[in-house]
Amino acid sequence: MAADLSQIVKAYDVRGVVPDQWDETLAELFGAAFARVTGATAVVTGHDMRPSSPALSGAFARGAAAQGVDVTEIGLCSTDQLYYASGALNLPGAMFTASHNPARYNGIKLCRAGAAPVGQDTGLTEIRELVERWSESGAPEPAAGGPGTITRRDTLDDYAAHLRSLVDLTSVRPLKVVVDAGNGMGGHTVPTVFAGLPLTLVPMYFELDGTFPNHEANPLDPANLVDLQKRVREEGADLGLAFDGDADRCFVVDERGEPVSPSAITALVASRELARNGGKGTIIHNLITSWSVPEVVRENGGTPARTRVGHSFIKAEMARSGAIFGGEHSAHYYFRDFWNADTGMLAALHVLAALGGQQGTLSALVAQYDRYSGSGEINSTVDDQVARLAAIRAAYEGREGITLDELDGLTVTSADWWFNVRPSNTEPLLRLNAEARDEATMTKIRDEALALIRSS
Repeated sequence: MAADLSQIVKAYDVRGVVPDQWDETLAELFGAAFARVTGATAVVTGHDMRPSSPALSGAFARGAAAQGVDVTEIGLCSTDQLYYASGALNLPGAMFTASHNPARYNGIKLCRAGAAPVGQDTGLTEIRELVERWSESGAPEPAAGGPGTITRRDTLDDYAAHLRSLVDLTSVRPLKVVVDAGNGMGGHTVPTVFAGLPLTLVPMYFELDGTFPNHEANPLDPANLVDLQKRVREEGADLGLAFDGDADRCFVVDERGEPVSPSAITALVASRELARNGGKGTIIHNLITSWSVPEVVRENGGTPARTRVGHSFIKAEMARSGAIFGGEHSAHYYFRDFWNADTGMLAALHVLAALGGQQGTLSALVAQYDRYSGSGEINSTVDDQVARLAAIRAAYEGREGITLDELDGLTVTSADWWFNVRPSNTEPLLRLNAEARDEATMTKIRDEALALIRSS
């Protein structure tokens, strides 16, 4: 019987519980299907620290090699290190990780040569169909010319050197930085990337442990920042950094232990990337980032471009527009000079360079980039996403001074506030983000929107 992959092949990646939903047998078929769909003669693979990752990655390599493809295994790495390898070696890549998901999960993030994304519309659907077919009929025929080779290659030093070539760190003053790696891949990459910089590094949870014994490696959840916030205050540190499990996202905490909005980080990095590019360039931001972002971009000579939420949309728009940088409120940061791929590590280096290049505190530095009051993302379980969105539209449509747009869900905007409500693709949820010029207005608008979303 054919495997049902509908539960594990998502819009942008493969992800599910091991071995209940997928295992090494299916991983081998994914390797063969990836080889067929990309038509590649060589691919690169990497994996995170989860207990199941080495075996799944190895099975994928065998499946690809059986199709005549040469496989370069870079072993333990962060997701952005795999993107680096895909870009620098100009090879399609496969990263074995389930990012911030619990220990029993694993997954694959796939890309074409040059770190170009693979999603449902760009090859993932065809890969899924092949794996389903082969799981019923048996493994595909091996390549007529014989199997490809499987070789090991260490890319950590080259990855670190590339990142540091993209940020001027020469004038950084001595800083004390606490880094919470959450037992994820930041514990592997941070020591090499930060080596030689004038930093006093206070490491937290750097031991690679895919069972996540200290807290979930998901800094988007405020509960997982508590340890870092406390340690920053105890150490009298200049800042704190928190990475997610596969270390492609970075969250920043200021010297008071207060989280810095990812929108403020987007605005800060945008201003620096524009300066590096002569005050010209397009900057991508998704529609739930703060009003601060397009304002700062325009003030620094750039052109802001608003997109839907999600890395495939941002990467596609980066490629289409030639944008120099893009940021999401989920703390994904995309760089043209990093093959349009996301790297939280490069964003972290920008923050260190900006803070270390002047004498003030981080809270004072980012205040100019954090101008409004935001709600953060609030999820509500609903029976009927479409009906709830229609009710919100009806409540605001025709009101004077209010505009509506449906780029991604429904965005309602006035002169002093905006909110966006968008449906989850995978759960019966509506996600609300609201922002206003002051806290009282934001609270009022947030509560108005929530009442409409949650009314039965």
